[in-house]
Amino acid sequence: MLRGLLYTFGRVLIALYARLFLDLEILWQAPLPPGPKLIVANHPSFTDPFALALLSSRPISILITSIAFLVPVLGFYLKRARHIPVDPAAGRPAFDEALRRLKNGDTVALFIEGKNSPPEGGFCPPRTGAVRLALSAGVPIVPVGIQLSPEKLHITQGKVKGQTYPEFWYLRGPFRMVVGEPIHLQGDVEDRSHVKAESQRIMQRIIDLVKEGEQRLIGKRHSQSK
Repeated sequence: MLRGLLYTFGRVLIALYARLFLDLEILWQAPLPPGPKLIVANHPSFTDPFALALLSSRPISILITSIAFLVPVLGFYLKRARHIPVDPAAGRPAFDEALRRLKNGDTVALFIEGKNSPPEGGFCPPRTGAVRLALSAGVPIVPVGIQLSPEKLHITQGKVKGQTYPEFWYLRGPFRMVVGEPIHLQGDVEDRSHVKAESQRIMQRIIDLVKEGEQRLIGKRHSQSK
């Protein structure tokens, strides 16, 4: 119950911020499928996990770097909302927890690049965890392309418990999420070449969705200039 209340409260705050400071637009190619599912997106900014929460009124368990859980206030919220910490040096516990939640009927979200996209734009190579999770749990993947303006990223150096790391916050500007049709995977999760090929396919689908968001933004700017 506490998780649901925190999740709802967080969504209200995020929606309010998006209305005031972000030109947020969510484009749906298809509604989210019922039941457990794995939402998979690119990761251009630290703002992305908060925006993903706007995709569903039901709680989404998001895989987020464990460093964020050490930040005062933010870490408290992430823990109580039952998001999943990912240790960059040991990702297996996060994978196992995500798999357990999917099998329990929850919706899980992760970023296929495994880290933030290059701040100047573009994408990192995809990790295979999303495909392995979907095949292991027997759930569909919902691809999401997040599109924003890289020049509006607010890049700072964060420090938590002696650790310094770059932060890529997107505080103002156009922010679009294009939600694609669910992808149902088949095949053997132990077949590494198959898993790698499917990961590349999912990544390309996400890139196509990002490009759709870019075209939408270009069209909107063109219509406003008339």
